[in-house]
Amino acid sequence: MAEPTTEKPKPTIEDQNASQTHSSEEAGEIHHRKSWMYRSPRIGPVTLPYYASPLTQLILVAFVCFLCPGMYNSLTGLGGAGQLNATAANNGAVATYSTFSVVGFFAGSIANRIGIKLTLSLGGIGYFVYSSSLLCFNHTQNAGFVIFAGALLGLCAGLLWAAQGSIMMSYPPEGSKGRYIFIFWVIFNLGGVIGSLIPLGQNMHSTVDHVNDGTYVAFMVLMFLGAVLAWFLCDSKHVERPDGSHVIIMKNPTWKSEILGLLEVLKTDWYIIALFPMFFSSNWFYTYHFNGVNLARFNIRTRALNNVLYWSSQMIGASVFGNLLDIKSVRRTTRAKAAWAALFTITMAIWGGGYAWQRQYTRATVDPASGYKPWDWTHSGYVGGMFLYIFYGFYDASWQTCVYWFMGSLTNNGRKLANFAGFYKGIQSAGAAIMWRLDALKIPYMNEFASCWALLGGSLLIALPVILLKVQDTVPVEQDLKFSDETAEEVAASNVLQHEAAPPFTTDTEIPPDEKTVR
Repeated sequence: MAEPTTEKPKPTIEDQNASQTHSSEEAGEIHHRKSWMYRSPRIGPVTLPYYASPLTQLILVAFVCFLCPGMYNSLTGLGGAGQLNATAANNGAVATYSTFSVVGFFAGSIANRIGIKLTLSLGGIGYFVYSSSLLCFNHTQNAGFVIFAGALLGLCAGLLWAAQGSIMMSYPPEGSKGRYIFIFWVIFNLGGVIGSLIPLGQNMHSTVDHVNDGTYVAFMVLMFLGAVLAWFLCDSKHVERPDGSHVIIMKNPTWKSEILGLLEVLKTDWYIIALFPMFFSSNWFYTYHFNGVNLARFNIRTRALNNVLYWSSQMIGASVFGNLLDIKSVRRTTRAKAAWAALFTITMAIWGGGYAWQRQYTRATVDPASGYKPWDWTHSGYVGGMFLYIFYGFYDASWQTCVYWFMGSLTNNGRKLANFAGFYKGIQSAGAAIMWRLDALKIPYMNEFASCWALLGGSLLIALPVILLKVQDTVPVEQDLKFSDETAEEVAASNVLQHEAAPPFTTDTEIPPDEKTVR
């Protein structure tokens, strides 16, 4: 690499953007000079990403979610959280999502203030307590503990998902956001798949139609490990992309600056409100999938099998959409429009098939008190329901991947994306809380189905202006710097000239906490 000259030209924004094209060989030389966090380990002929790389950090976050919300998803996907009577689990879910909807809205500001490691670890503890409440319920029928644990989970999950969303959307380069979302979603939903194999294996020959104690204990152990794993992440300020650029975040945020920043996001990026209906509907359909289809029609071992297929198909959906959204030969604005059109098409197709399925039964006809015997996978009509459930899982991942990609295409600013993620999870959870409560009140299944289809289709139409007018092929650095305390020149200088200067992080040098460093 060339030695620095005595007089350096003033870096421009174009210089900063051009720095994205540095070769992997140059990046390797840069990181070789730095501390262990920036050195890529080799295993035989394979070179692994260095610890402080966006990819490594994303994978660690994905495994935290694999062990915590991934296991939670496999548990709730059984219908009634593995119980025969869904009332206690429904009320716990209402408490979860009600709390989540409030905390989630401000969780991005909290995550910015206390840091991602503590934020994610606290989130994992909430999942552990919730599983323990279901184990307790198996023996004591203590519904109050389930509701309390659900409310605590809502608080903790709001924090976890805000931190996760910020990392997934702000760490990768612009051209790789779809791929990073895909990687996260595959690992995360692998947790749902493996978590579903636990009740499938343990309840293969069960005749009581609810899961046994060992299932809940296994979930508790895995969720606790997820909370511990969060502490192996590195702070956002140390994360460095392969080209040497850093994540743009707020330096030394305070509670005041974060609350004011939250309000500023709503003021300057008011158009995000048009995505709120998509946020609202993104978890609305879970209640119908898990209780209105899986719990209503099938016995415990078949529900467990359906769960495996549901979360496996999510991995396929995330893979398909995540990779297509990053096709380099197509402009990002064009990809955004194509993604919207694809979502609208599969919404009509898959939920149209769901309408034909839902016409076959009502709450009264599948009520165990009426003598209804839940279907086993040996039932002659099972195959149709199985494929519908697979497509429902594929649809969920497709929707979530596109929503995250739409948000990530609006900005690269980590602080702002933490707020976007908080909005997303908070509003999403408000919708989920309402739907879980409606199911607890036992509204007709057809009403649940119709509300899902209408909300999904309508929210796509409301979001269309944002997709058409606000998604850009690239986001100018000046636009992102409105929510940091850096100047465009400082960003350019840091991202370009750091290749010619001493490395910013070394094993024997500590950065003063108040030093201005672009992130």
